[in-house]
This record gives sequence, structure tokens and C-alpha cells, in this order.
Amino acid sequence: MGASPGPEGAGSPQKALKVAVVEVQAVGASWKQVTMKGLYFQRSSTSEELTFVFQERENLPVTEDNYVKLQVKACALSQINTKLLAEMKMEKDFFPVGREVAGIVLDVGSKVSFFEPDDEVVGILPLDSEDPGLCEVVRVHEHYLVHKPEKVTWTEAAGTIRDGVRAYTALHYLSHLSPGKSVLIMDGASALGTIAIQLAHHRGAKVLSTVCSLEDKQCLERFKPPIARVIDVSNGKAHVAESCLEETGGLGVDIVLDAGVRLYSKDDEPAVKLQLLPHKHDIITLLGVGGHWVTTEENLQQLTILYAFYPSWILQIAIAFSSRERHWLSLMMKFGICQMYNRESIFLRILKDVMEKLSTGVFRPQLDEPIPLYEAKVTMEVVQKNQRRKKQVVQF
Repeated sequence: MGASPGPEGAGSPQKALKVAVVEVQAVGASWKQVTMKGLYFQRSSTSEELTFVFQERENLPVTEDNYVKLQVKACALSQINTKLLAEMKMEKDFFPVGREVAGIVLDVGSKVSFFEPDDEVVGILPLDSEDPGLCEVVRVHEHYLVHKPEKVTWTEAAGTIRDGVRAYTALHYLSHLSPGKSVLIMDGASALGTIAIQLAHHRGAKVLSTVCSLEDKQCLERFKPPIARVIDVSNGKAHVAESCLEETGGLGVDIVLDAGVRLYSKDDEPAVKLQLLPHKHDIITLLGVGGHWVTTEENLQQLTILYAFYPSWILQIAIAFSSRERHWLSLMMKFGICQMYNRESIFLRILKDVMEKLSTGVFRPQLDEPIPLYEAKVTMEVVQKNQRRKKQVVQF
């Protein structure tokens, strides 16, 4: 009677299992060494146009200190403020694209206190981040992230976080929104306008809004609770100031959140400024006594009246919001070290509140259908030209 094969004999189940384990480990190791691709942009030397390209990235450094390694599940697309980058002297050959991300924590540094592996998070990459959000894996400081509510989808989280912070900053911190106040939100059917309207309604304000097309008007007329007045400026006949004064009994509105204004006469304005934008004098006319005007027009940022009404840190946020992107910098520079409200920075408080409102249905973002990563380059070119109304989100 022949001897049976030993535990490690050829063909034994134990040996086959060991070989399989070794092969799986080898596959895992090789996956970690695969060079990932991320989306970057570079500016043409002869024009202001941006060229978007996929670039291979080196392996991420070891996760240490307060950094988190994040597997990106969704990344929202927003216009890139190249002028701001130039002012901040942050120009380089290839600049990473995509900052509003949601994903799963893969690894954490030794000093990370807020997160653990497998946590679902959402946040905004800083302007000086070396990693593009449009990449499978990124490394980010924990103070730029918050937990994603379980009932919120990846695309909803990434597609809402930036506009939620902008609306929250404009209406809560800059305008002191409270029940009973009247608010004019320009271009209310835009991604930011939609979130701002929903936040104003949630705080009990009376909302007026302008629209630039019949489709946008029909969209806003379906809002619940209803908007007090939708002003259609697409045909050039409606006068925003007169409509607002009529709606408020001649008192004017308490808060204006614009989407751009004309500073000069039509003969002196560039063509892009003439597209249904109100004149600055119209905004001043429709403002009530003690009203607040939060603008996205960078040439109106240095109004001395702001110094009289706001402390210096509020002014920093005002200037930041106006330039669309700078608020991330000023918020983090002002509050990155100084902790407030139970040792949580004001920036994280806003991020958490935005996610809470998204989870409870206060925020209902207008998102387009998610797109795959390989379509991000073409879609980003369209977004940069401001040719999309709904928020574009890349889903991994």
C-alpha cells in the first residue's frame, strides 16, 4: 500500500492554496505599482485657452502625519479661475483639475484623528494640492474632509459641496439671513442659484430670482415652497429693479446675491458682459435700507463700505467669495490653526452643515447624468466655457 502524499506534497490542497495566496498578493502588489492617470490643464503661451490632458502620475508617497489616502468615487467639475492662480503665483506647467471629491478612506497617517480606513468622506482639495481630484487615488489633509452621510450618494456629495459652501458663506456669514427677509438671487436656475434658493427658503426668507430662459423659468416655477417672483430677463424687457421694488412695496430687497454685473455703459462693456447682466446701479436701486449685496464681480471687491460693516475676518470671506475660489484659501489661512466652536474650524463646520442639509433634503442639487472618467477631458472643456447649466460630476 503506497504512502499518501504529505501535507505539502505535489497536488495537495494546502500547496495549491498557498500558491493562490501568493498570486493574489502579487497581483495586489502590482496594482499598487500601476501608474495612475490624472487630469491636468496647461495654458497656451499665445492665448488664454486651456488645454486639458491626462498625465501619468507617480506613486503616492507614504501616508503620514495628518494626511489621508482617498479612493475617489466621484469628482465634480467647476470652472477654473486662472486669473486667481496667476495672482497667487501658483502657475505651473501642468495644474491638477478637480477639487470637489467624495470617496473611501484607504489609509491614514499616524496623526489623523477624524477618520479611519473604509470611512466614506467628502471634501474640497486645496488650491495648492499636487493631486488632481480626477484621479483614482489622491492624498489629502484630513482638515479638508468630513464624513459623508450614509443616505447621500457619491455624486450628490461631490456635486453639492462647493456650491453649498458658497451659498452658506454668502447668505449666512455675509448677509446674516434670517426669517422674513427678502432675497434676490440672480440666475436662480444655475447650480449655485438652486442651492442658494433652497437655503434661503429653509431659513424662512422671501425669495425672488431672475432667469435667462423659458426652460429656467419653468424649472423655478416648480420649486416648493414657491418663489415669490421669477423675473425673466431673457427678452430684455423685464426691469429687475422695478420688479423687486414692486414685489417689496417699494422698500427694496434685504439681500442680493448676483451672478455678475455690468460696471459701465453698453458701449464700454466687453461683449461677454452684455449677456443679460444687470447694471450695478440697478442693484443699488433695488437694495433696501441696510441691505447686503454679495457679488461675484471681482472689480467690486474693494468697496470701503465693507470695512465699516464687517470685522476683518468677515471681509476676508467676502473678498474670497467674490472671486469664486479664493474663499478656500482665506478660510483655511484664517482658521487653519485657530480653532473655533468646540475646536472645530469654521470651514469644517460649514462642510458638515452642507452635508447635513443634503442628507435631510434641504438641498436638492440640479445634477446632470454622471459621466465616466474617460469623458472628463471633453466635458471639462465645455464646463470651462460655461456652456453647461447643471452640475457635471465624474463617477468612478
